[in-house]
Amino acid sequence: MDVALGGTFDPVHDGHRKLFERAFELGDVTVGLTSDELAPRTRHVERPVRSYEEREADLEAELEGFAEAYDREFEIRPLTEPTGIATEPQFDYLIVSPETVEGGHRINEIRTDRGHDPLEVVVVDHVLADDGDIISSTRIVQGEIDEHGNVLEE
Repeated sequence: MDVALGGTFDPVHDGHRKLFERAFELGDVTVGLTSDELAPRTRHVERPVRSYEEREADLEAELEGFAEAYDREFEIRPLTEPTGIATEPQFDYLIVSPETVEGGHRINEIRTDRGHDPLEVVVVDHVLADDGDIISSTRIVQGEIDEHGNVLEE
């Protein structure tokens, strides 16, 4: 089975790792990594995003461990459009977080319009930080929490 997921992954945190784990449980994984041009348009909060090359290197290091543990293959590809790679016919699953479920439905509409089978959209719940709020890259960048959700001292 071929699994797709996408994101900016800046920085990678335990919420992302939960997405990766579910993806590798299901099959070989292709991760769409938002391009430098797309990344600012996908942010809910405006903040700096590291370069594609920096994010790709960190993401590859993360994915190698999952690929080895699950004996799976993976590929990282640039995302230049929000619907990205998942509209391509080879995928069976799309891994999403609760806030991106609607995007998954939109992708299935595009796939149907193109004559492709719809993807099984797999929703992976958020991982919560110690303070009960969602772990997010923005919170990490803002210095509220670390990548594991530990609240940082002020």
